[in-house]
Amino acid sequence: MLIDTHAHLQDPAFNQDRKEIMQRAKTAGLEKIICIGYDYETSVEAVQLARQFPEVYAVVGVHPHDAKTLSTGVLAQLYDLARDPRVVAIGETGLDYYRNLSSPEEQRKAFKEQIKLAHELYKPLVIHDRDAHQEVLDIIKKEKAGKNEGIMHCYSGHLPLAVELMKEGFYISFAGPLTFKNAKKTQEVAARVSLERILIETDCPYLTPEPFRGKRNEPALVVHTARKLAELRHKTEEEIAYITSQNARRIYRIKD
Repeated sequence: MLIDTHAHLQDPAFNQDRKEIMQRAKTAGLEKIICIGYDYETSVEAVQLARQFPEVYAVVGVHPHDAKTLSTGVLAQLYDLARDPRVVAIGETGLDYYRNLSSPEEQRKAFKEQIKLAHELYKPLVIHDRDAHQEVLDIIKKEKAGKNEGIMHCYSGHLPLAVELMKEGFYISFAGPLTFKNAKKTQEVAARVSLERILIETDCPYLTPEPFRGKRNEPALVVHTARKLAELRHKTEEEIAYITSQNARRIYRIKD
């Protein structure tokens, strides 16, 4: 059984066939799907889906793209929302200096506020890091972001950084790009980091793995990332499914 540790099931791309997608996920062997919010509204939707589907859990937070929306009022709303028992982490938060849809200052402020929120609620963090590796690591260390552990979503950094992040209490999660032919750096990290700290995800509807690259992604396709990871680690797909699912249950504290 597999766990997709990072999906955006509330995305409008799934509005027409969400129930069918959930059924295909079950058929593909998924036992749990973690639905991630990226602003307050989508965080509410993630919780609603977690209440609707017993195999879904929610993560609530504000993405660095939307950091400018994290007012004091929204932060208070997120705090209340995050106390729901179906919410297993805070995020996705972090820094994205590729698009800069919110200013770097706004991103840093929102990142630190959500680290505090995770501390207050004793929940792990889900971190988005794009073109900001060193600064993300610096903030993690300074703010003790790994106090309740966390996940580096769709990891794109190099091996030494992954080692540093694991020392800080973070798991390293791989998405569809692991299957891309030109993803040599990511594949090297996946081949060498501790198996006890590896997770797999889709980030659907984005980052579709080979051989479906260019099409809409969905949870069932996480099997292709698991297959590539098995190849890189010289393990069977069943072994990788078991290991990554146990890791996901541990970091998200899923008991059922």
